[in-house]
Amino acid sequence: QVQLVESGGGSVQAGGSLRLSCEASGSISRINAMGWYRQAPGKQRELVAGVSSGGRTNYADSVKGRFTISRDNAKNMVYLQMNSLKPEDTAVYYCNAAMTYSSRSYWGQGTQVTVSS
Repeated sequence: QVQLVESGGGSVQAGGSLRLSCEASGSISRINAMGWYRQAPGKQRELVAGVSSGGRTNYADSVKGRFTISRDNAKNMVYLQMNSLKPEDTAVYYCNAAMTYSSRSYWGQGTQVTVSS
């Protein structure tokens, strides 16, 4: 069992920045990859950025060059630095942890990001 808690969301003007944080607890030794997803109203949940246990990262094309995912395994934390925010980035952002030995993954409660023009 893994618990994920996101923080750092809020409301910003276009062009601004936010840093999201996700803290994991529970069976953290079994966590493999972690990632950030987002879901806008009326839209499908989509992968924004992911990071493997070895530090490999991948990003959605829409956020490349603007967002950076990082992971601190010692602190059981994953972060998403979001720069040059656009109104289309407005969504609820969710932290996800994928487990070893299983297809099971866990989700945080989500944190709202709102970008105004």
